[in-house]
Amino acid sequence: MKKYTFAIILVLIVGGLMGYWAWYMSQPGKHDAFAQCLKDSGALFYGAFWCPHCQAQKAAFGKSEKLLPYVECSPQNGQGQLQVCTDAQIESYPTWVFADGTRLNGEQSFEALAQKTSCALP
Repeated sequence: MKKYTFAIILVLIVGGLMGYWAWYMSQPGKHDAFAQCLKDSGALFYGAFWCPHCQAQKAAFGKSEKLLPYVECSPQNGQGQLQVCTDAQIESYPTWVFADGTRLNGEQSFEALAQKTSCALP
């Protein structure tokens, strides 16, 4: 009987944690409006999955990362550059390209991105 009780409690705990995680992931991110505004402004964020600065830039947006206008530049093997980034003349990561054609290289603060896009700071 003890075995079954332990198994039932374990299933309830795991199920509860999975339910909480599903609920948490369905909630809006803190920076959703800002990330969406960046996208709507025509800004593009070029990066590579292996780039630590790109990962840090994404991490600054938390759950709102999924709304960023991100363009992956690296093939899966991490060698070379995808044609879309070659065509855009991306030479370093991260690179932000704005609707007016200007660029900012490296990790950018929310303030710098807001200034370039007229998006309200979160």
